Amino acid sequence: MGRVLLLTMLVPLALAAADVTGKWEVSVELSAGSGTPTFTFQQKGEKLTGRYSGSLGEADLAGAVKGDDIQFTFTVKGDLGELTATYTGKVSADGMKGKVNYGTLGEGTFSGKRAK
Repeated sequence: MGRVLLLTMLVPLALAAADVTGKWEVSVELSAGSGTPTFTFQQKGEKLTGRYSGSLGEADLAGAVKGDDIQFTFTVKGDLGELTATYTGKVSADGMKGKVNYGTLGEGTFSGKRAK
């Protein structure tokens, strides 16, 4: 009986969304090259907002965190026109990694860590 109660109490904790609020340093590898953007996230429940800062300039971002799944997008305007980047991946303790799509610049991977 005690084990069932303990498991019942732990399951909701395992399903809770990871909290990514704060500044993150990210490494991106695309077929067109690599970069090291910085993201600043604000998370309320599953809703994710924040800011991208990198070689393409700066832009607001929006997305979601569900459990350990993260997804967010941002759009920049520049010499290449309008470009939307989409990140999808997994979050763990103070890290994240996954896939990224930078439209005409190609697809690739990313990994990031919470800035200290």
